[in-house]
Amino acid sequence: MNKKAVQRAWEDIAETYAQRRDPNGSDADLVFDLQSMVGQDATILDVGCGDGARTLDNLSESGTNVGLDIARQNLELAHDIVPTARLLQAEMTQLPIASDSIDAITAYHAVFHVPRGNHSTVYNEFTRVLRPGGTLLMTLPGGRYETVRRGWMGGEMLFSAPGREQTLTYLQNAGFDNIRTRQVTDPLGSNAEFVFADLTESQVE
Repeated sequence: MNKKAVQRAWEDIAETYAQRRDPNGSDADLVFDLQSMVGQDATILDVGCGDGARTLDNLSESGTNVGLDIARQNLELAHDIVPTARLLQAEMTQLPIASDSIDAITAYHAVFHVPRGNHSTVYNEFTRVLRPGGTLLMTLPGGRYETVRRGWMGGEMLFSAPGREQTLTYLQNAGFDNIRTRQVTDPLGSNAEFVFADLTESQVE
């Protein structure tokens, strides 16, 4: 699936996904850990924000919260749940955001909906928009796969990942260090691994 097909797929299943996912759980709690690391007044970008219930809605309102999603339908749902957030329609290989302007990024169950050949570009974009020392919190895919799941959420969706170790290598090559992982439950009731990573201070000049 190309990016236009992925966008159409998300438009089709946005409401179903929002209804079926649990807005609570231990992966949602990681947002509070991130907030404690970067401060209540931080500017946080949620990539692949969906309806915003699991991430944006848990962020402090004293900071600047930005949600980005490829699907207009997801952003409309997010506006209803988090009306104070700034919402952007875009895809994550080309973030419409100024360099060195973000304190932290969350990417929950998001990057593996981009073809794995573009993942290094995604992480380089994260590096570009993060301020030196900024923190990334994202789902860490456990396997290597490239598939379109037919019937997922009543539609179809691309799932693509280069594997756990290659993902960690991409992050390091993009300039992230202090990488630490956590096992949590995901919004559909299974387990997932997440990673916190900090942008190397010397990476951005």
